[in-house]
Amino acid sequence: MTDTPAAIEEHADTGRPIELGDIIGFDRPLVIRGLCRDWPLVKLAAQSDTTFAQGLAALDNGTEVDALLMPPGEDGIIGYNANFDGFNYEHHRVSITQGLQRLARYSRQENSPGLAMQSAPISACLPGLLNNHTIPFLDRAIQPRIWIGNRVTTPAHFDEYHNVACVMCGSRRFTLFAPDQAPNLYVGPLDFAPTGAAISIARLDRPDDPRFPRLKLALAQAQVAELRPGDAIYIPPMWWHHVESLQRINALVNYWWKHTPANGYVPETALGCLLHCILTFRSLPPAERAAWKGLLDHYVFDEADPAAHIPAERRGMLGALTPEMVTQLRETIRRYL
Repeated sequence: MTDTPAAIEEHADTGRPIELGDIIGFDRPLVIRGLCRDWPLVKLAAQSDTTFAQGLAALDNGTEVDALLMPPGEDGIIGYNANFDGFNYEHHRVSITQGLQRLARYSRQENSPGLAMQSAPISACLPGLLNNHTIPFLDRAIQPRIWIGNRVTTPAHFDEYHNVACVMCGSRRFTLFAPDQAPNLYVGPLDFAPTGAAISIARLDRPDDPRFPRLKLALAQAQVAELRPGDAIYIPPMWWHHVESLQRINALVNYWWKHTPANGYVPETALGCLLHCILTFRSLPPAERAAWKGLLDHYVFDEADPAAHIPAERRGMLGALTPEMVTQLRETIRRYL
């Protein structure tokens, strides 16, 4: 990057316990230093990588998790192959212990492959970790996931969920972009993406790449923070985040959840709606696209209530949704499809 990016805002320590309302509802990311400093595995990481790995392996029940293996020439950056017809990694299933053993072996190599164990549900592979590695202000029903690897980079991508991510071992650099920076990040295919999440195909460390002239506009708006063991970050839904693991062994635990809206209906994902909108509206003539955009703004995106003039008991799907109404609407949508 040519200029020093802005630092991600940090939570001010007021001396009282953090509450969920301290971090969400402001539509901005927030770094929380030392949130997980008292986790037993964070304390082991402060002693050495080996001590941490031994402590983590002691909790492993042998369940296999997803692991990505990249050759040394890929610089540990998850992405596409040279022909853009596949990805630049091999997919494996390994136990946490097997992955840690391979990371230990790679740590002794000068130019090692990139290895990342990705998004493993802790309840499935490390259930004992749940007993004393918790965040008090998060609902215990939120199931955490663990990410373990060496010097691997996940390019900018977004999630639909609220996200609190806690570094246990190593350090990670988070580079965040607001949702409106999507046009400047050169996002790859929505329906053909490494690990399922659409990613930026522009490298942030190559701002002068002539293929991506608008990347500098995104970098000018970037926010960056480097997290050490015990530190955490809150990432709001839809914010693009580029994550670099900086040490020979790194481990992170994250928590994803969705907010329950006033009408009580929480869709599992909105990505299907985006894909359907592309299929439905993208090829229409400009005037028809503009008309549908107006309707979507009116009924979906504008803050004004489009049904304010309709009696409450006759607002249908524009009013409060009951589970029965949601089921009926799903059936109606299926008929249209």
